[in-house]
This record gives sequence, C-alpha cells and structure tokens, in this order.
Amino acid sequence: MSWKLEGSYFETCSCDLMCPCNMSMDHGATYDYCRVTLVFDIADGAIEDTDVSGLAVAVVADTPKIMTEGNWRLGMFIDERATDEQMEKLGAVFSGQKGGPMEGVLPLVGEMLGVERARFEVVEEGLRHSVRIGDAIDFEIEDIVPFGSETGQPVRLVGMFHPVSSEFNAAEAKRSKISAFGIEYEGKTGISTSEFAWAA
Repeated sequence: MSWKLEGSYFETCSCDLMCPCNMSMDHGATYDYCRVTLVFDIADGAIEDTDVSGLAVAVVADTPKIMTEGNWRLGMFIDERATDEQMEKLGAVFSGQKGGPMEGVLPLVGEMLGVERARFEVVEEGLRHSVRIGDAIDFEIEDIVPFGSETGQPVRLVGMFHPVSSEFNAAEAKRSKISAFGIEYEGKTGISTSEFAWAA
C-alpha cells in the first residue's frame, strides 16, 4: 500500500546561524552535538486508506557533531487529535518503517526515545513560523530577507541533501525553548519550506 503527504515544514536547531549540518551532514555541527526539532504540518495526506490531513508531527533529535557517524537519539510527538490508527501509521512513516525519505535516516538512529501524543499549536504568518507542543516545545523562526532586497523574498538554500527537500528558506530563531525526551536546547537557527511532498 502507498502513502502521500503534503504540507509545510520548518525546523530549529542548536547550531549557530547557519547550521553546518544543513550544508552537508558530514560537515560537523557548530558544537559537539546537533539538537534539532523538525515540524511537519500536514495539509493533505493519506497513509494507505487512512486520511491524516490537518494533523502535525514533530521529530526531536540529538545527534553527534558529525551526523553521519550515527547514534542519533530520536523522539516523536504526534498531534493529540490523531486517532489510534492515524497515530500508528504516522509513527510508522516518520520513523522510516514505511519507506520514503525517513527510511534513509533510519540507519543513523541508535535509540528511539518514544512517541507521545501532544497538543500542537502551529502558526505560519508570512515569514514567521511558530509551534508550541504541549509544555515541551515553544519556538518561532523567521525567514531571513537580505538587506537591500527589493523583492522581499527570503534567502534560499538550494542543492541541500535533506530528507524533507533540497530547497529551503534560511531562517533564524526569534524564540526557542526545547525540553523533550531528555533533549534540551535553545535553538538559534532554522529553515522552512511552504511545500513538502512525500510519497512512497
């Protein structure tokens, strides 16, 4: 059976502006680790015969300085509005068990820290993207518009090797507090895309 998901995506991580890991996963993080929160706001999607439109998922990761060394620690939040069936299928897709982009990340994961239901508050207004997930996560990033830009369009990062997309808007964190699954950090940077499309 197949699945397809479409929506918007944004993240914030512990690296300084900009994240070296986004330039290349083997480049090495700013510090001796990279801690990141990946947020997927699903506008339209179905996993096999189950509609998952309108739900959100977040993956929180703690990785070594060099991401390709593996031994990632990963936890996942799934929208509390999800039924048991939706939660099971979303968990399978975002852990890489049902193929797709996250399947490529699976060999790098050394420890799964759990999957929890939580209340999501996702707000996207122009250049700003924010999320609150229960009491664990609260951050806002803003896409960076270059000084002197006449178009008002944000800086674009292209040609990236990333499970979500190869193109993103560069962003910086305006506020950030993450404390989830034993992973704690204050994000400084971010990326976003108004469109992600996955299928398998």
